[in-house]
Amino acid sequence: MADGRPEIIALATLSLIILLGYIGVPLWGWSLFAAAVLSLSHPPIWIWSLFLVVALVFNVPWLRQKLLTSFVVKTLQNLKIFPKISETEKAAIEAGNVWVDGEFFAGKPNFERILNEPYPQLTLDIQAFLDGPVEQVCRMASDWEIYQRQDLPPDVWTYLKQERFFGMMIPEEYGGLGFSNLAYSAVMAKLASRSFTHVATVGVTNSLGPAKLLLRYGTKEQRHHYLPRLARGEEIPCFALTEPKAGSDAASITSSGVVFKGEDDQLYLKLNWNKRYITLGAIATILGLAFQLHDPNNLLGKGEHPGITCALIPTETSGVIHNRRHDPMGVPFYNSPLEGHDVIVPIGQIIGGIEQAGQGWKMIMQTLAAGRGISFPATCTGVTKLVARVAGAHAVVRKQFGLSIGRFEGVEEPLARIGGFTYMIDAARLYTCGAVDQGEQPAVVSAIAKSQTTELARRVVLDGMDILGGAGICRGPRNLLANIYTAMPIAITVEGANILTRSLMIFGQGAIRSHPYIYDEILALEQSDVAAFDQAFWSHLGLIVRNGVRAGLLCLTRGRLTRSPVQGETAMYYRKLAWAAATFANFSDLAMLSLGGSLKRREKLTGRFADMLAWMYLGSATLRRFEAEGQQVKDLPLVHWPMQYAFSQIQKAVEGVIYNLPILSAGLRHPILGLWRLSPLGTEPSDELGHQVSQILLMPGPERDRLTRDIYLPNHTEEAVGRLEEALRLSVQTASILKTIKNAIARGQLPPSKPSQLVDKALEEGIINTQEARSLQKAEISRSNTIQVDSFTLEEYQQRDAIAVDSPIFKQVVTGS
Repeated sequence: MADGRPEIIALATLSLIILLGYIGVPLWGWSLFAAAVLSLSHPPIWIWSLFLVVALVFNVPWLRQKLLTSFVVKTLQNLKIFPKISETEKAAIEAGNVWVDGEFFAGKPNFERILNEPYPQLTLDIQAFLDGPVEQVCRMASDWEIYQRQDLPPDVWTYLKQERFFGMMIPEEYGGLGFSNLAYSAVMAKLASRSFTHVATVGVTNSLGPAKLLLRYGTKEQRHHYLPRLARGEEIPCFALTEPKAGSDAASITSSGVVFKGEDDQLYLKLNWNKRYITLGAIATILGLAFQLHDPNNLLGKGEHPGITCALIPTETSGVIHNRRHDPMGVPFYNSPLEGHDVIVPIGQIIGGIEQAGQGWKMIMQTLAAGRGISFPATCTGVTKLVARVAGAHAVVRKQFGLSIGRFEGVEEPLARIGGFTYMIDAARLYTCGAVDQGEQPAVVSAIAKSQTTELARRVVLDGMDILGGAGICRGPRNLLANIYTAMPIAITVEGANILTRSLMIFGQGAIRSHPYIYDEILALEQSDVAAFDQAFWSHLGLIVRNGVRAGLLCLTRGRLTRSPVQGETAMYYRKLAWAAATFANFSDLAMLSLGGSLKRREKLTGRFADMLAWMYLGSATLRRFEAEGQQVKDLPLVHWPMQYAFSQIQKAVEGVIYNLPILSAGLRHPILGLWRLSPLGTEPSDELGHQVSQILLMPGPERDRLTRDIYLPNHTEEAVGRLEEALRLSVQTASILKTIKNAIARGQLPPSKPSQLVDKALEEGIINTQEARSLQKAEISRSNTIQVDSFTLEEYQQRDAIAVDSPIFKQVVTGS
C-alpha cells in the first residue's frame, strides 16, 4: 500500500484540480489548494518561502498590478491582440443592454433566471382589438385584391387611420393606442397572415421611425406637435437611412447638413441627400432623415463635424424629391428612393433639438437594439402559422395514388419542419417581447430574433410551396402562398442583411458586448488603466479555466453533472444547454485569445459562433414557452422536434469551429477533441418524431389550433382559406366512411376501384347509409373545388396586366412623372 500512496495522492490531486476548475474557484482558493498539496510533501522552508511570495503576488491586488498586470498590459498593447473599436462601433456596442445572452457567454447559464423571465399574455382589451379592428381590416381586402390594385384600397387606408393602427406604440396622452410591444407584435402577426403589404405599411410607422425617435429623444414641443398627428394618420412618416453606398454599413452615410445663420439671425440647416429603400417614402408627409452634420463656423458649439444627426423634414419642403417608387419583388407596399437638394429647414427640426446634434448614430442604434427583435418575429409568426394551417390542410385534401399526400413520408418531412419551426418562432417572439416590455433593450438577442426567425420562416414558406406544388405556383385568388414566397427575401434583407447580421453583429459585436470581461479589458487597455484591467483580466482567466473543465466534463457525462430546473421529458435539454454554453464560452475565449483582432475578419468562424449562440437562445425560448403554457403534454412533439434540431445545428457549428480554428484544428487528433464526434451534442430529429409533429398539422383539433392561434382565418368558403378549412373538416369527418368502403373492397363486396367512385354502389349494397353517402358526396365536392387552381382567358390575363401597366403607379415608376 505504501508503494501505491504517491499514485493515490496524484490521482486525488488531479481529481481536486478538476473539481475546483469545474466549480471555478477564485485565485485565493487555488492558493489554499496549492498550500494543502504542498504540505503533503513536507518541503524545505525555502520552498514555503517562495510559495508565499508567489501567493502574495497573485492575491494582493496592488502587488499583482505592479509586478504582473502592468507587464501584461504593455505586452497586449504592443501586440495589439485586442481589436480597436471605432466611435461608431462603440455606439453600436453600447446601444441597448445585455440580457440572457450574457448567460451563454459566461458559460454557466442560470436557468432559474431564464425560466423566470416574463412570459407575457394578451390582455382582454388587446384580444378584443385583434378580434375587432384587426379582424375587420383583414376582412376588407384580400391579398390578391391588394396585389391587383398595387396598393391598399382607399377604405382600408381610411380604416387604418381611423382605428389608430399607425399610432399603436404612441402613448394615449398623444392620441395613440399606447400598446405594449406584445400587443403590437400580436397585431403584426395577424396582419402578416393576411398580407405582407399590411405589415410593411403599418410596421414602419410603429417601429423605427420618427414616432419612436420622438418618444425617446424629442423635445416637449416636438412630441406635442407631431405625435398626435402621427397617431391620427394625418402625418405619414418614413425614416431615411440607407443610401447607395451605405447599406448595412449605415455609419458611412454621406448625406449632409450644413449649419448656417440666416438673414433673420436664426440658425438653419442646408441639407442634401440621396436615399433608397425607404418604406412609405413616396407618400410620406414627414421624413426622418439621418445625415452627417457639418458646422464650419461652430455655431452650435460642438465642433466643425458633430457627426450623424437625425432631423424631421416636411416632404412639402422645397428641394425634397419623393415622386418615385422601387418595386420590391412586386410586393405593393410603398418603398422609394428619396432625394433632397439644398433643402432648408430651421435648426429646431433636429430631433431632440440642438442638444441631440451629432447623437444620431447612438439614437438609431438604441432604437434598433430592441425594434428589430419585435417586428420581424411577429411577421414571421403570422406567416409560418398560415403556412402550417394551409400546408397541413392541403396535405389531407390533396390526394395522389388514392391517398392523401400527407400520408407520404416525403411530405411528412417538410410538415415536421413547418410545425417545429412555427412553434419555435412564436416562442422566440413571445420571449423577446416579454423582455422588451420589461425595459430590456437586448441588442444581440434582437439581432438573433430578426435573422433567425426570418431564415426559419423562409424555410417554412419553401416547404409549404413544395407541398402545395402546382397549387402554390399558379397565382390567383385561390393561391395562398405565392405572394408570401416572393416577399420573404425582403425580410431577409432589410434592417441588417442576415449574412452580415450573423457574422458581424450576433457574435462580432456580441462577443464584446455580452462577454463578462472583454469590453472592460478593451476599455482598460485603451485608457492604460492597469487597475481596471487587472480586475477583469484575472477573472477572465479563471473563467477560461472553469469553462474548459466544464466543457470537457459535460461532454464526457453528456451534461449529467448539471441539475435541470424541471422534471420530465424536457429535463435533458437543460443539461444539454449547460453543456453547449460551456463549450461555446470556452471556444469563444480560445478564438479571441488566439486570433485577437483578426477574428473580426474571420466571418465564417464568427458565423458559426453566432449559430451556436442563436440556437441556444431559440432553444431557451422554446423551453420557456412550454413551461409558461402549462406543459401541454400533447404539445411535446412540437417541443422535442425543434430542440433536437437546435442541438444538431449547435453540433454542426461546434465541428465547424474545431476544424477551422487553428488553435483547435492543430490538435484534432487529441482524444479530448475527438469526444465531440463520439459524444455529439445532438442529431437531427427522428422520422418517428417528425411523424408525430406532422399529425398535429394534419388533424383538426386543439393542438393545431393552439399552434396557429390568433391569425386571420375566414370562416366562409368564398375565400381560399375558408374553403380549404371546410374541405379538411369534411375529409376528416368522412375518413371512417371511406375506410368502410375500402374494407368492403378488400372483402370482395365491392369491385376494385377508388372508394370515392363506389359511393352509389356501396349505398346500394347497404354497406353505407344515405346520410353517409351524402357526407361523402359533399366532401368530394368540397375537395374537388378546393384543389382547383386559378386560370384566365388570354384576354383576362392580358387585361389584368394592362390594368397594372396603365396604373398611375406603374407610370410613376417607369417615367418618374
